[in-house]
Amino acid sequence: MNKLIVITGQTATGKTKLALDYAQKYNGELINCDSRQIYRYLDIITGKDITTNKYYVVNKNKNSSIGYYLLSDRTSSVEERRDLPAGRQETAGVKKSLAKKIWLYDIINPDQYFSSFDYQRCALFIIKKLLEEDKTPIIVGGTYLYLKHLLYGFDTENIPPNWNLRKILSKKSVKELQKILKEQDAQSFNRLNNSEKNNPQRLIRKIEIVMYYDRHPELVSGSDLSFLRKQESRFRNKFGMTYFLNKKLHIKNLKIEFIALKFKNKDSLRKTIEKRVEERLKLGAIEEIKNILKMGYTENDPGLKTIGYKQLISHLRGELSRDEAISQWISKEIQYAKRQYAFMKRDKNISWRDV
Repeated sequence: MNKLIVITGQTATGKTKLALDYAQKYNGELINCDSRQIYRYLDIITGKDITTNKYYVVNKNKNSSIGYYLLSDRTSSVEERRDLPAGRQETAGVKKSLAKKIWLYDIINPDQYFSSFDYQRCALFIIKKLLEEDKTPIIVGGTYLYLKHLLYGFDTENIPPNWNLRKILSKKSVKELQKILKEQDAQSFNRLNNSEKNNPQRLIRKIEIVMYYDRHPELVSGSDLSFLRKQESRFRNKFGMTYFLNKKLHIKNLKIEFIALKFKNKDSLRKTIEKRVEERLKLGAIEEIKNILKMGYTENDPGLKTIGYKQLISHLRGELSRDEAISQWISKEIQYAKRQYAFMKRDKNISWRDV
């Protein structure tokens, strides 16, 4: 039987640990679904569970590479880790026989843009590969937009990435991107929710789509496209998650187990986030940022616009004290966890578990 396991939920709820348990039980391999962990060099602050410094590449092009790391069957504590080059950590005493692969860490550099469309293509490549090897793909991570488009598809999935356009737009501020999209297609901008309107990656993908249709007006003329979209939507609603993936993978019997983890209460959420931020500072979060900046990357690059990096870069530039930066980092992580739950709770296919 073809089986896919999805483990998502709020940040800091122990998703990777649970995924490793499932990997042992079902002969599985993990596939990262965290939009912050796709970037190379962003290790400590994003919380990559890397237990070896060796990265095995299986597919590579000029813009990205797909490969895997090996993880142990347990989550290591701060005391059990030792420093490795470029901010990596290795767990002492990792047993090779228990190590499991995790795919889709370190796909691109911090200055590159990566959309949910790009993620879908990479994840489908790995899922198909693992199923052919009679293994169980286990998607793990809290980026629901990636999951949504992987499991349910989206109308614009066949629009290819425009790398030159992305490179130009990635240097723009959120306000500049908003202005460009409004000028190109005000309706597309108005359909975005507040979070999407302030998400540079989402804005860039929307601009990319609008400009693609501007070059291919035949794709949006007439009633054919509208009919096909409505027909596709009816199939998704009727057959659920399996419809899209069965179609993409050319199989008929895929079974999906969709699990999400959430905190029991706000107090538990705050304490866990505070502890995790403290641990990552001890592991060398500030040094990690210094090393990345020395490599020539800037705070305007897509990868460094994420939580933790923005606040600590402001501290390094003298705009915030260390305590102010840490406080803002914690607050942003808590807000992010709340947004995650707000989006995910709308998905009726999710089976929730409290931690």
